[in-house]
Amino acid sequence: MKGFTLVVLTVSIFLSACAPAATGSLPETPSAAPSAAAVPPATPGVTLQPDEAPPAGAAREFTTDFSKHSVPYEEVLSGGPPKDGIPSIDDPKFETIAYADLWLGDREPVILVQVGDEARAYPIQVLMWHEIVNDEVGGLPLTITFCPLCNTAIAFERQVGGRVLDFGTTGRLRYSNLIMYDRQTETWWQQADGLAIAGELTGTQLAFYPASIISWSEFTQAYPEGKVLSRDTGFVRDYGRNPYAGYDDINSSPFLYQGPPTPGRLLPMARVLTVDFGGEAVAYPYDTLAELSVVNETVGGREIVVLWQAGTTSPLDEGTVAGGRKVGAAAAYSRELDGQTLTFTFNGGAIRDEQTGSTWDVLGRALTGPLEGKTLEPVVSINHFWFSWAAFRPDTRVFEP
Repeated sequence: MKGFTLVVLTVSIFLSACAPAATGSLPETPSAAPSAAAVPPATPGVTLQPDEAPPAGAAREFTTDFSKHSVPYEEVLSGGPPKDGIPSIDDPKFETIAYADLWLGDREPVILVQVGDEARAYPIQVLMWHEIVNDEVGGLPLTITFCPLCNTAIAFERQVGGRVLDFGTTGRLRYSNLIMYDRQTETWWQQADGLAIAGELTGTQLAFYPASIISWSEFTQAYPEGKVLSRDTGFVRDYGRNPYAGYDDINSSPFLYQGPPTPGRLLPMARVLTVDFGGEAVAYPYDTLAELSVVNETVGGREIVVLWQAGTTSPLDEGTVAGGRKVGAAAAYSRELDGQTLTFTFNGGAIRDEQTGSTWDVLGRALTGPLEGKTLEPVVSINHFWFSWAAFRPDTRVFEP
């Protein structure tokens, strides 16, 4: 279904994302936070706003210290659901590929997160209805997040200032982007940039962790022993259905976006992969990546390569997550490997490095040749609709070949 409208999205959010669960319940709030001595310092350059009334209804729902905030509250809008109306997954269950293969389509998008030898897939058909998974992967506490309105799948380390935070949804948006909160201090956090924007920890920056959107078949081939987030969440949701059908039409407009005009030549809903390193931000349009498949770049003084591969479907296109049009998958990696800088090319339908002639896949793995078995180090790179990223980083350079 095309022609996404405001009415369709509003009804979908209220009737489905906010529907009460038939089983399970929202988790209890964790124990009180440790002393203020454990609070990390604010990010340099963050300026606090003058004291003002918090967003409508927020004082009734949260114990947040709203006197401390770094953004004007007029930029914060209600997305419809209340606090935790879109419930996070706090006790995630995982299943084998064999079980998950019964309900996941080959080209359906999943979020890949790998810590050491442990690889996990978080199906977007599940994240669509929960937006946040509080997890521990390979012993590392992480929160895996997905904002459907911005097409952003972002993983953060959730140990901050010596304590592990648990995140939930506020039901609020800024520049159409998910605002999270932590249950220890009820500080509000912007998903797009990982910054605390209101409350005790205002100005604190969450550490990003590499995560990429790939197809289910790519995950199964690369990680046959990998684990998959189960649909056994404790909540009843119509997993597999896309409540935002038609939203990612290139000619549509972002929902509840009240931010700066989207700059440059790209349309607001254009898909981009973004890399932000050493103070330099670059956006790689998916249309360009589809033409090139490989981009060798230097960003913030770091030698990287952006790889693109066809096949992965859009979760925000048709009425089902698996039924969307093919948009491909992209991710970025360091080009430094074993003391040498590799240069990559795409020809004959294969990604190769010029130095050894080894072939590579979109997951940064050498499949054949002298480097077979080697893996490139992933660089934090994030999928966005252009409007979402540009609102937070208007200084971004848009890659042009």
